[in-house]
Amino acid sequence: MTALPEASTIWLDGALVPWHAATTHVLTHGLHYGTGVLEGTRAFATADGPAVFRLPEHLRRLDRSARMLRMELPYGTAELAAATVELVRANGHRSCYLRHFAFLGYGAMGLDMRASPTSTAIASWEWHSQLPDREGGIRLKTSSWRRTDPNAVPPAAKATGPYLNSVLARREATDAGYDEALLLGPDGAVSECTGENVFAVRDGVLRTPPTSAGALEGITRDTVLTLARDLGVPVRVEPMLRSDLYAADEVFLCGTAAGVVAVRSLDDRELPAAPGPLTARLHAAYEAAVTGADERYRHWLTYTG
Repeated sequence: MTALPEASTIWLDGALVPWHAATTHVLTHGLHYGTGVLEGTRAFATADGPAVFRLPEHLRRLDRSARMLRMELPYGTAELAAATVELVRANGHRSCYLRHFAFLGYGAMGLDMRASPTSTAIASWEWHSQLPDREGGIRLKTSSWRRTDPNAVPPAAKATGPYLNSVLARREATDAGYDEALLLGPDGAVSECTGENVFAVRDGVLRTPPTSAGALEGITRDTVLTLARDLGVPVRVEPMLRSDLYAADEVFLCGTAAGVVAVRSLDDRELPAAPGPLTARLHAAYEAAVTGADERYRHWLTYTG
């Protein structure tokens, strides 16, 4: 494992502070009870300078997540967007990963969250894909851990506490020699991976599970669905079984921190093509969209220069 590549500053509660000064108390409520919401966003190098991909959509989801947890964000989406641009400029990034994070801070302990104030932070650093760059795709394993029941915690909220579910599944998979874990929902249907949505291709049709299966309403997922429809690819959002992935012609994952990543095998069953032709087309279309090379999707970019 490589160390986190540090930047010079972090935006914390309304001001830019030095990286190592962005600290919080050990009795912070969010540290003990998982009361926080987050977004992973990326800025990409383009011909017109760095640009954050789909920033308004990420910030609106952050706000929705906070409302679902009954947390009140101290800053509106416009203020957070301006702070994001300010941070990328201050750190001098050409491209970077961005973490938007709001959490209940120091003020009270116990399960009653009402007495703890909300802190807000934005960090940026140069970070490549969270998944390994494997020629021919990654190896996927179905986890023994199930995706958290949607009536236990809302999967539509991108919250910190429920990520323990993903951490356990990822550790199980990597300890067994795989690259990533596939999570099934409480009913045994395909949900998603630990940090990515999953897609399958069969007979030219692109399929992905619905959010009702516990899959995050991913912004990269929405991007891929949009790109596929614009390419004239038939798309189905419908429940899927693990055997649907075994029988697929192609399987790939997508997420902000991963991009579009081909899957070579699932549970030691080799797929016919990795990357397959549609995966390769969607990967190329995604790269063109995030870097501003495809003019049709420039409205998804927030330039920081």
